[in-house]
Amino acid sequence: MQPTHRPLAWGIIGCGKVTELKSGPAFNKVAGSRLVAVMRRNAALAQSYAERHGVPRWYDDADALINDPEVNAVYIATPPDSHHLYALKVAAAGKVCCVEKPMAPSHRECREMTAAFEAAGLPLFVSYYRRSLPRFAQVKQWLDGGEIGAVRHVHWSFARAPNAFDTAQTANWRTDPAVAAGGYFEDLASHGLDLMLHLLGDITLA
Repeated sequence: MQPTHRPLAWGIIGCGKVTELKSGPAFNKVAGSRLVAVMRRNAALAQSYAERHGVPRWYDDADALINDPEVNAVYIATPPDSHHLYALKVAAAGKVCCVEKPMAPSHRECREMTAAFEAAGLPLFVSYYRRSLPRFAQVKQWLDGGEIGAVRHVHWSFARAPNAFDTAQTANWRTDPAVAAGGYFEDLASHGLDLMLHLLGDITLA
């Protein structure tokens, strides 16, 4: 079992848009954490990311990053269809893992990922960061303190018209059934569902 209290040296698999301003730079802003390697299938884009963000090493092969001896934690920021594949490899390599939401396209894959990290004695995190946002933390405090009464019913509605990117007929993993079978629901509603579980507790009957 790999100790998890030592400084985390992160490697990112899939250094796309979500890692540019939000998650990627954060690894160098947290105490005991640093970003040491990135991977993208397009070597030129991986190199560009590394140079722009001051990352020491870049790869165009996920296995090379996972097996980098300096990397002891891996952030999987690829589209959801590859989360299961990469997560199992990270577990087998004995490294901490954080995977982008949604965790995986199926319940079976999620269970297999969880089991692999439990067997390895290592943590597996999913990037549901909205739990920590101040406005939701305030709602959690009100609910836990009984300040706004008991919640008996929740109605949540989300809809929007296709944007220019959706209709451009260019590559878009969010609308590709082979990559994200649930489309935007899979990508965005997973945040809302996780938040409901955080605020109200686990679902006991479906």
